[in-house]
Amino acid sequence: MTSNTEQQQHDTFAAIKIPEFKYLLLSRFAFTMGLRMMSTLVGWWIYELTNLPFAIGIVGLSEFLPAFSFALYAGHVIDSSEKKWMLQRGMLLYFVCASMLLLLSTHFTAGHLTHHQMALCIYGIIFCTGTIRAFTGPVFNVILASIVPKKALQNATTWNTGSYLLAAVCGHATGGFLIYSFGVTGTLTTIACFIIIAFIFISQLSKKMPLNIRGEKRTLESVKEGLRFVFKTKELLGAISLDLFAVLFGGAVAMVPVYARDILHVDARGFGWLNGASDMGSILMVIWLTMFPPHKKQGYKLFFAVAGFGLCIIIFGLSSLYALSFLALMASGMLDGFSVVIRGTITQLKTPDNMRGRVISVNSMFINSSNELGQFESGVAAKLLGVVPSVVFGGCMTLLVVVTTWFKAPSLRKMEY
Repeated sequence: MTSNTEQQQHDTFAAIKIPEFKYLLLSRFAFTMGLRMMSTLVGWWIYELTNLPFAIGIVGLSEFLPAFSFALYAGHVIDSSEKKWMLQRGMLLYFVCASMLLLLSTHFTAGHLTHHQMALCIYGIIFCTGTIRAFTGPVFNVILASIVPKKALQNATTWNTGSYLLAAVCGHATGGFLIYSFGVTGTLTTIACFIIIAFIFISQLSKKMPLNIRGEKRTLESVKEGLRFVFKTKELLGAISLDLFAVLFGGAVAMVPVYARDILHVDARGFGWLNGASDMGSILMVIWLTMFPPHKKQGYKLFFAVAGFGLCIIIFGLSSLYALSFLALMASGMLDGFSVVIRGTITQLKTPDNMRGRVISVNSMFINSSNELGQFESGVAAKLLGVVPSVVFGGCMTLLVVVTTWFKAPSLRKMEY
């Protein structure tokens, strides 16, 4: 007979039955929708202003630098702070940044600033969002463990990832449609509304105080403690490293605005679908994993998923057909979605509650920031090699990373949970 614990572990809706978890999901969905629409908008807007693929890379660098620089300190702050207010404060600050971009997009501002000056202002605002993200982004995952019991944590992680990816899909695609229909100003107004909705949902949570408040512990010592834990836990370190370099070199999505306009010759609607293709694939995979979670050889399967991701990026880079490019990005998203769920589950299961802020911030520092650094890398590579060779190069480097990690991290390859 199956035990109650086993039934809950295999119950697709185990975590959804927890009221606070539903509010967390709804808040993250709305917040991610707004942020992904902003990301889509800024990539398209900056390319329209400059006509330079390299400028898209500068956007990524502008967000990467503060997100990476503050990540370790942010982990210490998160572990020693009340989590609900940290999320609320971060959302309010994002709303301010969205409002600044909204002001920048008006005809009045456009009449007083050159395209170059507007681009510089956008870089400055994105630098601010990167700083905010360092302190806000990890809290969604940290707060998860304080809401959901450990026996439902794998299920909650899958739902949490699915909510994020579904919002990313909708945000990317909707961003393209809104740009086409209402322009930059209308899109930014919608983004501000989504941030407000996210704030309202997160306000429904009770306060989430830190589990241990150690006033005597110095900040530097606390930060080092989190780093030591990550480097000691080989499976966690291996998963982070694999994903870090795969995303760094396989960041083809950064060049989607260039492919959409100059290679595939589609308008903003076509760009919106293409920009959301990867995330569509990811959410399809997460839905599948929610119903049929992997029970054996998760580490082994992770390597093949990342290798397949690299192959899809190569196909996208070489394609001049819209349908093939769309399918290649969707397939890459499915494989990436698998790796995200596996890595997220490893992180949640391997991390003690009192260190979640620091460990997840380290994870954020190397993984989430690698998206922006990968965007910068793509911009630089496109400038040096050309757009198509740069994307193909990134896919080939991803395959090389998989082969190297296969031999360097045997404990990850053999890991099961």
